[in-house]
Amino acid sequence: MAKLNVAPTKSNLLSIKDQLSVSQQGYDLLNQKREILVMELMRMVEKVKVLEGELDKCIQKAYPALENMLLTVGGDRVERIAHAVDYSFGMKKSPVVIAGMSFTTLDVQLPKRELFTSFLGTFPDSDEVMADFFELLSLLTQMAGIRTIVWRLAREVKKTQRRVNALDKVVIPQDKETVKYIESVLEERERDNVFVLKSLKARKETK
Repeated sequence: MAKLNVAPTKSNLLSIKDQLSVSQQGYDLLNQKREILVMELMRMVEKVKVLEGELDKCIQKAYPALENMLLTVGGDRVERIAHAVDYSFGMKKSPVVIAGMSFTTLDVQLPKRELFTSFLGTFPDSDEVMADFFELLSLLTQMAGIRTIVWRLAREVKKTQRRVNALDKVVIPQDKETVKYIESVLEERERDNVFVLKSLKARKETK
């Protein structure tokens, strides 16, 4: 590993040692952060897997029910029912803090369920289909929020890993090599100075 291009002086030695100490502390902190982020990322990935299972079950239930309803009563009647039923949905932002990072998730605010059986020619199946799609909407909203968090956590893990690698593979070894170089030069100078002083003393005593 190449050393830093600095003059081998005592002041530079102290400065590089301080820099090395800060780099080592930064490495420890970033490594801890990376481990926490990875743990949280894995936890959120497990949530995604669970939600995917719930979504699959809901889809397998909701769409066949809608298809059956269309086959039973016809598309025109289903469209009339859809226009007759008025539901309004709200979206709410919710702050979430994970591993020290702030996220914003969206929660769908479902309206209070009403039964429309026999209302304008509707029947129990239409209520069941609406209930299924309410559940599907809720699950899709949850999935969108969690996937966003997973994506941002993964990006942060990658960024933190790059910093950890830079400190571990470049900055810290470079600082260590520079400290070693400066110390060796200063030690050599010290030996030269001692030799010169001894020589001068010997000459003085000889005279």
